[in-house]
Amino acid sequence: MSAQAAAPAASVLLVEDKDSLRAMLRLALEAQGYSVIEARDQPEAEAALRDSQPAIVLSDLRLPSGDGLGVLRAAKESDAELPVIVMTAYGSIQDAVAAMRQGALDFLPKPVDPEHLLLMVERALAQRRLLGEYRLLKEEAAARRGGPHIIGDSLALRQAMTAIDRAAGSDTTVLLEGESGTGKELCARALHDRSPRSGGPFVAINCAAIPDTLLEAELFGYERGAFTGANQRKLGRFELAQRGTLFLDEIGEMPMTVQAKLLRAIETHKIERLGGGASIQLDVRIVAATNRGLRQAVAARQFREDLYFRLSVFPVEVPALRERRDDIPRLAHHFVERVSRDVGKQMTLSPEAVAELMMHDWPGNIRELQNAIERAVILADGDTLRPRHFSLSPVPRSGSSVDPWDRIDLAGSLAEATARTVAELERRKIHKALADADGDRGRAADLLQINFKALEAKLREHKL
Repeated sequence: MSAQAAAPAASVLLVEDKDSLRAMLRLALEAQGYSVIEARDQPEAEAALRDSQPAIVLSDLRLPSGDGLGVLRAAKESDAELPVIVMTAYGSIQDAVAAMRQGALDFLPKPVDPEHLLLMVERALAQRRLLGEYRLLKEEAAARRGGPHIIGDSLALRQAMTAIDRAAGSDTTVLLEGESGTGKELCARALHDRSPRSGGPFVAINCAAIPDTLLEAELFGYERGAFTGANQRKLGRFELAQRGTLFLDEIGEMPMTVQAKLLRAIETHKIERLGGGASIQLDVRIVAATNRGLRQAVAARQFREDLYFRLSVFPVEVPALRERRDDIPRLAHHFVERVSRDVGKQMTLSPEAVAELMMHDWPGNIRELQNAIERAVILADGDTLRPRHFSLSPVPRSGSSVDPWDRIDLAGSLAEATARTVAELERRKIHKALADADGDRGRAADLLQINFKALEAKLREHKL
């Protein structure tokens, strides 16, 4: 089920400039348990779309400022699948048909029959629920067939996959840490596929993509009548993941109120649906992921410390693409082959293009690389991708006017210059390791491959 369809009180954005008609429609909708957001013109509707997440939009085509087609476009930009029903006078049926060609779900002639309106709204929401459930089943089927696979053989990636293999054999809670776009969900799927739970479902939820008011209902489900608009029982992601794996992506964005319920679910292996009194026994393996330092969030009182310790029983660092540059050629050739097949082309990468891709730092990681290749394959003429086909930011080349070695202080004797350079290198390396380990000195020592006492000595030496 989609997030919008699961709203605790399915909300309708009602765009109508006539006060009397808007009031009548609002009363009819509220009588059936819907919450109503009102707007009188296109600017007000656009503001409502930014500030809230309606489950459906009902808009007049003729408005004093803007029009219904503008509301339709704004709705589709906000959510491409947001259902929009347009209202129009009998003499403007042609305009309503034009709106449907641009993505409107249906049109409602004026004068509006409230019963007909309610039937259309109910049908639109039901269709969206079915679409969401179908997509969830489709994702599970793709995962069972193997789905996307992890590509690469660099040392950094092998270390991460070794850790995942070690964790897969148990039901230990795993925390995947890494920058956005590094493939944390693929790693979570790999862990599930290599675990004894591989025959069960893999259910993923992005905690940052769902509004705070909806996340609790999505995770734990609800009973009929739990709140206005809860017309039937809904199973949450925990129950959908029974005997399988629940992947909580961007866990650092979870609101504190939901964190408390998640902690209780992990500790007791039980949940209760919203509006229900019965406890439901869980048989679910939890895998979480974050692209932010949870230790820092704990220190800032933005994340519960007890939940952090529960989640980070087995932390795994997923490396950034710049830390596994040796994998870039294989990834690039894979994406070129896949996109070429999808668009009906036969494209290859030139050696110069591969070299260009390997020199880029890829702050957006694998996702950025994939997007760059998709754009290049689609837009390029001919059958060979060259450096000019990629819009990459420039990077320093050998022979450029700025030589990084010119910045090193070479004053004094050889021994003095060497000592100064080594000290600065050590200080920067230790500082980075501490940042990567979120201040955990034990983990930083492991990353540096030195013992804890040696790290303590270096920290004192460099006054870090």
